[in-house]
Amino acid sequence: MTYPPPPNPPTGPADPWAPPSARSPWGPPPPQGPPALNGFALASLLVGLLCLPPLGIVFGVVALVQIARKRERGRSLAVVGLVVSVVMTVVAAYVTQQYAQSFSRHLASSVSARDDVAGSRSSLDDMGPGDCFNVPGGDLMQQSPFVHAVDCAEVHHAEVTSSILLDDGPFPGDDGLDSTATDACWKAQDSYAMDTWAVPAYAEMYYFVPTRALWRQGDRSLVCVIGTSSEEHRGSLRKDAGMLTREQAEFLRVMNDVDEAFAHQPEGGPEDALPECRTWAREVDSALAVQAALLRRVSGRPGVGAAAGAQLKEVEAARREWQRAARATKPAEFDEVWERAVRSLDVDTEKELRGAYGLSTRIPDWLAEPGDEGPRGPSTGSA
Repeated sequence: MTYPPPPNPPTGPADPWAPPSARSPWGPPPPQGPPALNGFALASLLVGLLCLPPLGIVFGVVALVQIARKRERGRSLAVVGLVVSVVMTVVAAYVTQQYAQSFSRHLASSVSARDDVAGSRSSLDDMGPGDCFNVPGGDLMQQSPFVHAVDCAEVHHAEVTSSILLDDGPFPGDDGLDSTATDACWKAQDSYAMDTWAVPAYAEMYYFVPTRALWRQGDRSLVCVIGTSSEEHRGSLRKDAGMLTREQAEFLRVMNDVDEAFAHQPEGGPEDALPECRTWAREVDSALAVQAALLRRVSGRPGVGAAAGAQLKEVEAARREWQRAARATKPAEFDEVWERAVRSLDVDTEKELRGAYGLSTRIPDWLAEPGDEGPRGPSTGSA
């Protein structure tokens, strides 16, 4: 028996009911959404900027580590947050240090206030010309804004000659501030205690200026004082124009201007600064010219005329030498003329004239001992 041939197999897959083959492991991944934003990156910026910068640094580091491991978004945000947190941490540390120093100064002054110091505790900024005060241990170099006010008739360490406000602007630096204070306080003292010969030898000029930190806070106060803490001093040293006769005040202004001109001697001497020394010589000659004019005017006045005439001769001789010094072309020439100019003025002649005016005749140490730097050596303190 003959059978028909089997039908041809259907076209297509050999097994039409077989499940589809698995996706090749090397094929592209199925489509997904964008990577997630790392939460620590945003937290680093917010925490560092708004509340706790050190914690922001920690969050920033954690964010960078997680972003690299999980391939998340937010790397730029984490970097910005880290930088902001570091900067804010530095700023916070600086501000904390400044407040800590300020607190330490106030704490130290509070402790000092418990020391056995006569007088009532007062702010230095509240002291004015003519006020006297004490400080713990008599140390006028202390950095305290507080003093102990006391009547000038009692033993005291210092007496205020001037209290002024400096000009606004950026901090001039320690050297610039000291230079400004020195000039201002010597002028204040010469106006406050015009008869400089009557100021005791142990009295010194001091000033109190704000520190750099206090300057930033707006403090511009300059307090000038005469310090007498090295001796047991009683009584005020004030002898200003209001306490003198018109003739006495006029004479002392001129004499003090001459002393100020002498005090501006350039550093280094003619060997190192001949042009400056020549300029100084002209300034001294100008001050002596004013003195000579006054002496001519009073040379015929009863009581002072004879002493004024004697002083006038010496001043005119000194002026001639100072004029030669202003024209000197060599350091040795300046030194020679300078020495003659100094010898032209006799302190005993000035003593006689001051006595004729009814002023102190005690020759101060800075005139009695040539070669000393004189009374223009200030001491400083910081308010």
